[in-house]
Amino acid sequence: MTMTPRQSDILDLARLAGRVNVDDLAAEFGVTVQTIRRDLTELCEAGLLARTHGGAMLPSGVTNIAYEERRRLSAEAKDAIGRAAAALIPPGASLFLNIGTTTEAVARALIDTPNLMVVTNNLNVAQILGPHPTAEVILTGGRLRRADGGLTGDMAVETIRQFKVDMAVIGASALDADGDLLDFDPDEVRVSRAILSQARAAMLVADQGKLARAAPVRIASLRDLDRWVTDAAPPPALRKLCAEARTAITIAGPPR
Repeated sequence: MTMTPRQSDILDLARLAGRVNVDDLAAEFGVTVQTIRRDLTELCEAGLLARTHGGAMLPSGVTNIAYEERRRLSAEAKDAIGRAAAALIPPGASLFLNIGTTTEAVARALIDTPNLMVVTNNLNVAQILGPHPTAEVILTGGRLRRADGGLTGDMAVETIRQFKVDMAVIGASALDADGDLLDFDPDEVRVSRAILSQARAAMLVADQGKLARAAPVRIASLRDLDRWVTDAAPPPALRKLCAEARTAITIAGPPR
């Protein structure tokens, strides 16, 4: 779906509060409750919210949002994060990029960085970097997840273990309040863990909207990473955690 500005605002309110109420939204936006119900129905049909009595809430933390919706969600923030992350990757670097719409934004921003080696289990990343004139792009192989172009399974893990790269750049579906990086697919998480184990440095690329989501499978902790590139200042508890663990935080500038 293509969200209207009001639907985007409704989704932002749901991320902040966890749930929204039809009557409150109607008063907030100065529209009828019927209009709000239509908005909520469309957002729920897209998997972005789940209906409740009298309103809606963030969906269950056991099923991911469809790829096309994830790609559109926070698209400007992801592009800004991608540019900020790419600016931290020097020419001649070797790196992993895993599955995710934010790592795809990093790939787009790397198109002018020369002499890269990129190992990825993301077909979309490979296609984005295909026209890069001086990048060597290596696909892991593995079981294709047609929904989003991800490659998972033992073959992906074994390919990754053949490399030792300068930097792992990973995304995650959710970020818990205690600093844990979370995802939905155990096979995908196995690949992400292998990526982290085979890199000299690790960078998370994740917008603040990930703090409003839940997912059931743990990848790692912010404590295990060297840097987190995000779009706004994190909550105080996560800033403290990162400071204690010496995990640097880079806040991406506003979209250009």
